[in-house]
Amino acid sequence: MLRFSLLLLALCLLGTGCTVNEVIVAEETELVVARTQIDEAALLDVGIVEFAHGMRDNNDPRKTGVHEEIRLAETKYLAYHLKTTLQGTGHWGAVRVIPSREAFTDLVISGSIERSDGEFVEVTVTVDDAAGRHWYDKTYETQTGITSYSDRRDRRLDPYQKVFNDIANDLHAFAAQMPPKALQQTRQISELKFFADMSPLAYGQHLSQDEDGIINIQRLPAENDPTVARLRQIRERDRLVVDTLNEHYANFYYGIAIPYRNWRKTSREELVNYRQVKRSAQMQALVGVVVLAGSLAVDTNNSSSSRTRRTNRALQNIGISEGFNRIVAGVRRINAADEHLNTIAELSQSFGAQAAPMVVSVEGQERRLTGTAEAQYEGWRRLLKEIYQAETGFSQSIEVGAPSRTTENASTN
Repeated sequence: MLRFSLLLLALCLLGTGCTVNEVIVAEETELVVARTQIDEAALLDVGIVEFAHGMRDNNDPRKTGVHEEIRLAETKYLAYHLKTTLQGTGHWGAVRVIPSREAFTDLVISGSIERSDGEFVEVTVTVDDAAGRHWYDKTYETQTGITSYSDRRDRRLDPYQKVFNDIANDLHAFAAQMPPKALQQTRQISELKFFADMSPLAYGQHLSQDEDGIINIQRLPAENDPTVARLRQIRERDRLVVDTLNEHYANFYYGIAIPYRNWRKTSREELVNYRQVKRSAQMQALVGVVVLAGSLAVDTNNSSSSRTRRTNRALQNIGISEGFNRIVAGVRRINAADEHLNTIAELSQSFGAQAAPMVVSVEGQERRLTGTAEAQYEGWRRLLKEIYQAETGFSQSIEVGAPSRTTENASTN
């Protein structure tokens, strides 16, 4: 009789379903911005290196969920969004995405994408300055919430905005505790390193490096030296090229913003659905086994009347049938969960077609921005040296081509 009662209870519970719904509220960090205008001489210029993709050589998207098309686009997109976040604080000078750590700037930020799937993001950041001081390494992460991709949300804020705000706040806090003289020397060292790269014989002895790798100023050049004025002009040309590259990063960033947001939104929904379906499937299969076992255990022959025995047998058959149905439904829902992952893979491939690399034309030579920006900048650096050494000034033109994508009409749905 107890087993029979448990069977009836289980059947009643099964009628209510076994779904599990998640409601996640994303954490937020307020961005610290400058309340008053800061003297430009006290502001450090920041260079952000295109993020490392963080993929393994033998990456299998089916196992890791990391798709090359998405991740390579994110290396540029996330770096540029960090640039826009830092610019909005008022705590820094010029903020640029730079082609490599070899570019001459006051502060260099590099990052690696450890995880990014629309729901979770994890980025490791390394910060160093021109003087060789290592500021810190730190990993930033967050989980998006149910309203992170809402149409009513401030579109200027990225769903991963908490990570970018945390990075910006930490950078400001670290710089704020440094002596003003150290910040000034960092700017001077950055300039002298550029001078020494252009003219090692004239400026190679202005800096020295100690055992810890920290660079110190031995002497400063005279401000009225005509060579200094010329080198500063050449450095401005160098920054112009980097700014030109940043225009292409900007075109790429704004060009993929809508499809990338849609991909992340759908990817997050699929991941959450996958977990819910998997939990529901496991619960249904488990309860199905329990119901089936309980039904088989009912003693249909131990009754005082034939009518009772017939009723017990009927209930047993219902229990067995319901148990089998629940097991089959659980298996089907597990298969449905796998279909969600297939949907994510298809979306990744579609996004990759919309966010293909761009082409830049410099001095009449076309270069693909992805994978060649660093080599292009190195070639540009060699050209600058040749110009300086030949003492012919700077007259070469820079032609920037329009972005080139494999899909001309990107979806904006």
